[in-house]
Amino acid sequence: MTGISLKLKSKSGQHVLNDLNGANTIGNLKTRISEITQIPEALLHILVGFPPKPLDLSKDGDMISSIGIASGDTLIVEEKVNTQKQMEEDEKLAQRLSKEDELASSPYNEQPTPSMPGPADDFSGILLKKVVPADNSCLFTSIGYVLNSKVDPNCSTFMRDIIAQHVASDPETYNEAFLGKPNAEYVDWIRHPDSWGGAIEVSILSSFYGVEIDVVDITNTIINRFGEDRNYGVRVFLLFDGIHYDPLYLETPGGQPKTIFPVEEMGVFQQAEQLAFEAKSSRQFTDVNRFTLRCMQCDTLLVGQVEAQQHALSTGHDSFGEV
Repeated sequence: MTGISLKLKSKSGQHVLNDLNGANTIGNLKTRISEITQIPEALLHILVGFPPKPLDLSKDGDMISSIGIASGDTLIVEEKVNTQKQMEEDEKLAQRLSKEDELASSPYNEQPTPSMPGPADDFSGILLKKVVPADNSCLFTSIGYVLNSKVDPNCSTFMRDIIAQHVASDPETYNEAFLGKPNAEYVDWIRHPDSWGGAIEVSILSSFYGVEIDVVDITNTIINRFGEDRNYGVRVFLLFDGIHYDPLYLETPGGQPKTIFPVEEMGVFQQAEQLAFEAKSSRQFTDVNRFTLRCMQCDTLLVGQVEAQQHALSTGHDSFGEV
């Protein structure tokens, strides 16, 4: 008889159950799961599939195959609680697993894999700006471009979720003093598509992707190197004009743009510095005291960051968009 191998996830950790076969009954299954997880058989609550659905374990004498599980399935094993609470927990579990599955399948879930550095002339060329939409998610779109060489505004949802999960998991570090708002409030705020990213978000994404993110700030001609202290092997460049981010790429003689560079390659870094000086000289930056914003919650037009800050303090509104 063909054996059945099942993965179990429970409060005690992850386990493998591989000593059953198609001739075993639901009662045999419950007994083995109870032994492994230390949850009494009478209190077993088992879910399977996506989204997770509870198994009918009421007929102990029926074969395992009758409840629709197969070798290789993952069973989520819980201890029964009261009905209303169980329904709530099941819903939360389904939502969490759905989000985990979505994140795991995202093309932005992996660290960048740049080609190995070749001769010095591999990095000859001109450093240029790739314009991305000014839609309040420009930071995330720009990071998506330097990692995957394509402008994909949809990547912002994934990156916002990564940041939210990271901040929520460490409320001691990411406290109200650090974030400027309570941890839980920030977690909700950063997931909103109208919320702008800045230094906190760049730092978290630098750590998540294992890449140094160099932000070329036109307003003061400084390159802020996020992840510099972690000795990452590669870096990417973003251009910041005061409110908007655009990615930088190297236009090479071969026509293939490059966006990821070894940290020891200083020619591109020097081009980035020069680009900042030239952009500031030609005033290609936004005066944060004069640019126009719109409150996304009451539609009020505001001029400059001071007015925006005052409006936020007086109304509690914290979602602004570029005009």
